[in-house]
Amino acid sequence: MVCGKQKAEAIRVQEVHIITVETEVLDIIQRTGDVKSFRFKIKEDVDFKPGQFFFVAIKIDGVERTKHFSFSNSPTEKGYVEFTKRITGSEFSQALDKLKIGDWAKLKMPNGSFTFQGEYEKVAFLSGGIGITPIRSICRFTTDKGLATDIVLLYSSRTEDDIIFRQDLDEIASVNENIRVVHTLTSPDVDAKTWKGRTGRVDEKMIREEMKDYGERIFYVCGPPKMVEGLVDILKNRLSVGEGKIKTENFVGY
Repeated sequence: MVCGKQKAEAIRVQEVHIITVETEVLDIIQRTGDVKSFRFKIKEDVDFKPGQFFFVAIKIDGVERTKHFSFSNSPTEKGYVEFTKRITGSEFSQALDKLKIGDWAKLKMPNGSFTFQGEYEKVAFLSGGIGITPIRSICRFTTDKGLATDIVLLYSSRTEDDIIFRQDLDEIASVNENIRVVHTLTSPDVDAKTWKGRTGRVDEKMIREEMKDYGERIFYVCGPPKMVEGLVDILKNRLSVGEGKIKTENFVGY
């Protein structure tokens, strides 16, 4: 989700090489208590850039309804595309929650410019909650392609149980020495006896401590709009990171 993605008025659709395909649900994966990944079958030669998004149409009471979601899989993972979403009480979300393997869907893709394919030597990802989805796509891609980019990911979740792609991110970091993943928990009820990682929201202090070379990095900021706005303010006004070195993606829920 996107899964809850950019605001509709902010979407910049790229009309080059966009395809529309009718397909079916290939798999549904429970990621956390309220987060699921939905996979759809596609041909092996369908391509997209890590970090992009796509439109998904499903039928609700016989009527096609469409929303857009970030790819949470990498272009290196062939034969399917996947998005990951927190299940909420909205009509569309509830319809997704009722999907079964083999159900019909229509996809339009790819779109978006929140992408990375090895253009920079040093990158920092700042993310929270479901905003991890395009970042997971990028980290998987850089690892599978053996790119030498130095990556630091600061990822905030409410509790340990809310860490989306935890096992996947840990595996990526274990095989890719160029990626360092820093988890931080924001719940005031975190048990310091069992959690040895960081606590609190991603802020100026955490950025300074976790990446002494932050001034040399390109920042990708992805999460809820208020989080993105706050982090961009920190980067620009407290850390003097130039606007041209900051890329953002807002995730709104539906």
